Amino acid sequence: MNEREIVLQILSAVLEEGAYSHLLLQAVLDKYAYLDKRQRAFISRLTVGVIERKISLDYILNHYSRTPVKKMKPMIRNSLRMGLYQILYMDAVPDSAACNESVKLIARRYRPLRGFVNGLLRNIARHRQEALSLLKDASPGARYSMPDWLIKEWSKRFGREGCESICKSFLAPRKTCIRVNLARISVEDLIEKLEGEGVAVLRSEDLDYALYISSYDSIKKLPSYREGLFYVQDISSMLVAEKAPVRGGSRVLDVCAAPGGKSLHIAEKLACMDRSEGRVLARDLTEDKVARIRENIARSQMDNISAQVFDARVDDTASHEAYDIVLADLPCSGLGVIGRKPEIRYRLQPKDLSALAGLQTQILSVVKNYVKVQGSLVYSTCTISGQENEENTERFLAENPDFHLISQEQILPDASGRDGFFISVFSRG
Repeated sequence: MNEREIVLQILSAVLEEGAYSHLLLQAVLDKYAYLDKRQRAFISRLTVGVIERKISLDYILNHYSRTPVKKMKPMIRNSLRMGLYQILYMDAVPDSAACNESVKLIARRYRPLRGFVNGLLRNIARHRQEALSLLKDASPGARYSMPDWLIKEWSKRFGREGCESICKSFLAPRKTCIRVNLARISVEDLIEKLEGEGVAVLRSEDLDYALYISSYDSIKKLPSYREGLFYVQDISSMLVAEKAPVRGGSRVLDVCAAPGGKSLHIAEKLACMDRSEGRVLARDLTEDKVARIRENIARSQMDNISAQVFDARVDDTASHEAYDIVLADLPCSGLGVIGRKPEIRYRLQPKDLSALAGLQTQILSVVKNYVKVQGSLVYSTCTISGQENEENTERFLAENPDFHLISQEQILPDASGRDGFFISVFSRG
C-alpha cells in the first residue's frame, strides 16, 4: 500500500465515517513506523491539508465540475480533493503525479470514471492561478474553509478582522510545543539532551519551561520522551496550571483529566515545592481515558499523582470540601483547537454549543462542592465560544454567591500556532 492509498483510507474514515483525525493519523503512523521520514511526513501533510481545506477544495471542484461534489461517490470526491490539494498547495509534487496517482486510486473500483478524474484535475492544473484567484474572491467561509455559521458567529463576537485572524491561524503550520518536566530535569539539560538526539530546539518567549521542537521523525522514538522528561502540550494549555494557585502541600482534584497533561503539570509543580504532602487525583469517565492518564503518569515517573475512573456529573459526597484546588477542564466544542483537530469545524452545529454549555453547567454545579473554604475552582475549556465560556462563568457566579471570580482570560488562536483557550479562576468563601 502506497502513501496515497493510506491517506485515502484515513480521509474516508474521518470525512465519511466520523473518525477523529488526530487519533487515527497517529495510529496509522505507528502502524507504518517502518516508512521513512519523508513518506510519513507526506502522509501527515496530505491528510491534514485535505481535511482542513475541504470546503475550499470543494468550492473549486464545484466551479470546474458539472457534477457537484456532494453527489460524487465518496472515493471519487476524496481522490479529487487529494489531487487538488497537491496541485494547489504541494509545490514539490508535479501536477502530472498528482493527477496520475489520483486516477490510480479509483481505477480498480470505478474504472469508467478515470477519464472524469483525470480530465477535471488536469484542467484545474492548467488553470492553477485562476483556481487560487477564485478563493481570493470567494466568501470568507470558502476562502478559509470554515462553515458560514462560524464565520458569522466569530465576526459578531470578534469583528471581521478578528474572525479572519482566527481563521488564518487554523491554516498556519503547527509547531510541536513541549513542557519540560522540571521535577526530573532542568530546561538547559533537556535542550542539550534533545539536541544530542538530533532534535532542533527553540525556546518559547511565553514560558521558560516551554520549548518548540522540530527535525525529529517520531516523537515516541526519542529517548527523552520515553524517559518522561517532557510532555507535548500547547502553551495555552500550560497556562491553566499557571493560573491555578498551587502551593506546597495542595490537594488537587482534576475532574476531567484525560490524557493528563494539566494534572501532571500541577503534580510536577508540587514536586518542585515538596515531595511528600501535595497530591493530585486525576479522574475521567472511562477506563480507556484513565488508562491514558496512567500511561503518562508512569512515563513521567511522578509518584504524587494517581488516576481514577469517575463520572464528573455524579456527586462524590466523600470529597465535599476536601480539595484546595479543583480543576474543571470540561468537555467543550473544541473551537480553539481546530488547528489540531480540523474536522471539528464540519461536525459542530449551533445547537451543539448550547448542549455543551448545559453539560458544563451541570458538572460545575457538582464539582464546586469539592472545593474547601478559601480553596479555588479552575474552570477551563479549549474553545472560543462565549456561550460556553463567559456566559457559563456569569451563570456560575450568579448561582453560587459563596464563590467570587479571581481572574478570567479568553486566549484566542494566533499565527504562532497557539490554541484558543478559556480560563476562569474562582475562590470559595
